[in-house]
Amino acid sequence: MGNSPGTKTLSILGSTGSVGQSTMDIVRHHKARFDIDALVGNRNIAQLAADAREFNARVAVSADEALLGDLRDALAGSGIEAAAGETAVIEAAARPVDMVMGAIVGASGLKPTLAAVEQGTTIALANKECLVSGAEVFTSAAAKYNATIIPVDSEHSALFQCFEEHNTEGVDRLTLTASGGPFREWSMKQLEAATLQSALKHPNWSMGRKITIDSSTLMNKGLEFIEAYHLFPVALEKIDVVVHPQSIIHSYVSYVDGSVIAQLGMPDMRTPIAYAMAHPDRISAPVERLDLAQIGNLTFEAVNDECFPAIELARAALARGGNATTILNAANEIAVAAFLEEKLRFLDITRLVADTINLAERENMIVSMSSLDDVWAADSYARNKAGELASDLHI
Repeated sequence: MGNSPGTKTLSILGSTGSVGQSTMDIVRHHKARFDIDALVGNRNIAQLAADAREFNARVAVSADEALLGDLRDALAGSGIEAAAGETAVIEAAARPVDMVMGAIVGASGLKPTLAAVEQGTTIALANKECLVSGAEVFTSAAAKYNATIIPVDSEHSALFQCFEEHNTEGVDRLTLTASGGPFREWSMKQLEAATLQSALKHPNWSMGRKITIDSSTLMNKGLEFIEAYHLFPVALEKIDVVVHPQSIIHSYVSYVDGSVIAQLGMPDMRTPIAYAMAHPDRISAPVERLDLAQIGNLTFEAVNDECFPAIELARAALARGGNATTILNAANEIAVAAFLEEKLRFLDITRLVADTINLAERENMIVSMSSLDDVWAADSYARNKAGELASDLHI
């Protein structure tokens, strides 16, 4: 499908977000290697149009149908097709290309990423909801259409680079590393008084507000735990999380002979993005090089499950099966949104998630899923119930 040998056609879903912009930066350094077909953004029309012009994309799409006129104006005279709305996003995702970067944030990324999977192409996957909310549907579609999934999250990219696919029987454990977030050394008493401002101060990574709060509760690691389970053929009990404050070892695989293979690098998303984009090759990335002597020490500690129960919540949801992880994810989004509006206390975030899952179990709403409609139904149910429960916890 490439225009010439060595050139890979690429569409970017979520091009104006942080992962999308980092992807653009890699393309910028390897223009001869990548040919941009479609760019899909949301409301940042100026960025979307500027990127489409810079990389001579064939089509640029805004998820907001009301902004079609603005996008057309911004692309006037370029010859680049402009489109907008949900149908246009899905059509862009389904265009025949060598690789699709699936980086739309949230549940809205599920349908277009699934459309790309159904083309049997290679998906560089950065959207969590595909495996957290819609795993049963997404993984069965990937198998049916023979799509290749390459994880982009730094932790899953690390596991992907260290995992010996030819020797799955030799894998003993997968270990995800966690920075521990801004509250790593806080006590329960301190966490009871944690403020929004302190929760938004991540020690290592610069991220959006929602994922930064997920990092402070360690729910981001719970979601990554769920993803790892669906990405790699290992049993639930063979996946661990360890706190590694320096964020230099991004994750590691332990083998039955006692060997441990880890992937190290500076905390920069452009490294796993470059790896996914060039796989099975490697290409240069404009990132700071790792100097272990300068860093000096790498430390590790166990997760404090009492203060940070999110990982165990995720493990329990996986064990429940069916749509339990869909419910967990939706409830967490409601809880984080309420905390960002300062309507919930910090510790109420994971309490609300646990309460929503337990309520779903009591109401016999944890069931298997076979279609996106089932995913939306579970997601909607969880959001409604979490919203009702949140009002009882309102500050």
